[in-house]
Amino acid sequence: MLTLTDGAVQVIRTVTANPELPPETGIRIESGLDGSDALRLSVAPAPEAGDQIVEEEGAKVYLEPTVAEMLDDKTLDAQVDPQGDVAFTIAEGTGGIPT
Repeated sequence: MLTLTDGAVQVIRTVTANPELPPETGIRIESGLDGSDALRLSVAPAPEAGDQIVEEEGAKVYLEPTVAEMLDDKTLDAQVDPQGDVAFTIAEGTGGIPT
């Protein structure tokens, strides 16, 4: 199952903390358009039917079924740059993200 770093947990909780959003709001990762290997990440009000749910310390990630298989042994990390832009990265294994 996809694991989340502390950085990813913090960023996801910050992004989904808006009180105007439903309490089940999380980040959804789905396959890209036209069969590309790219993944699309978006804020979702709830999981869609068949989504795998990864939840850690209040951070919710919803994975499209085919993406869940692809990311089964991966780690999701997130960092915020000085301009406030968020960058999500996916790394091999669950041992953490190399620095």
